[in-house]
Amino acid sequence: MTGRTRVVTGFSCLLMLASVVPTCCLAAEPPVEVLWPGGAPGAKGTAPGDIPKLTLYLPEKSKATGTAVVICPGGGYGHLAMDHEGHQIGQWLNSFGVAGFILQYRHRNSGAGYGHPAPLQDAQRAIRTVRSRASEWGVRPDRIGILGFSAGGHLTSTAVTHFNDKVYEARDAIDEASARPDFGVLIYPVISFTEPFTHVGSRRNLLGAEPNQELFEKFSNERQVTAQTPPCFLIHTWEDKGVPAENSIYFYLALRRAKVQSELHVFAKGRHGFGLGKQLPGTSTWPMLCQKWMKASGFLGQ
Repeated sequence: MTGRTRVVTGFSCLLMLASVVPTCCLAAEPPVEVLWPGGAPGAKGTAPGDIPKLTLYLPEKSKATGTAVVICPGGGYGHLAMDHEGHQIGQWLNSFGVAGFILQYRHRNSGAGYGHPAPLQDAQRAIRTVRSRASEWGVRPDRIGILGFSAGGHLTSTAVTHFNDKVYEARDAIDEASARPDFGVLIYPVISFTEPFTHVGSRRNLLGAEPNQELFEKFSNERQVTAQTPPCFLIHTWEDKGVPAENSIYFYLALRRAKVQSELHVFAKGRHGFGLGKQLPGTSTWPMLCQKWMKASGFLGQ
């Protein structure tokens, strides 16, 4: 069989598939929104990795609760786990009527390479974008949360504690909206940059190789919790050696001291990076527990 024949055969198969599968059953790609159409603050180029974006997972209107979540995939601030910590999470949120907005934030290996403050700039802009366009996307401006895994969990902890930090100059009406999330969901998050259990790779990628104790302190977010920090739901596992459970435990204790209503689960099973954890005994219940927490906390329902 020649190379040309193989191409024709493959194309014919696609035509046959299109003829037998109804158009309504072919999954459409979720829409993508660029956060700064005119270029992000501090952008070093115009490659895809220099352009932060939101991928939109909007639920069926008949299911929609009016709640939205900005999703921050993990990856050590050096890449983004866009499938099991991104697209799968958007689909899970849609299953119970929550809109998911996957944040493709800048990091050390995206585009020309970025550290602080680029990820926080992108997170704040994402929250403001969803809030300012809430009516367009069928969500309520007082039900906008943020969810993150691993280093994306650190970005989430930064968003819920540093929402008043001015990390870029306002450009348009979007930036007039509040950057404070209404709640946070942190899944095996990196939290501390000062304790022995820190994830050194994430810290290096965000803040650079040269130690800067002032920045280490500032972004050890268990030290930045106040009474204004929004409610949070946290999960971790005993088996996590990459990012030990102390990260979540210290953050939860800080929330408790500040009297911020929150919930923590430390499961027995699961290595770092398990996503929805579908095959893990016990740990696989975390999505259901998170949904129940959101409902009990007033973030679900009409």
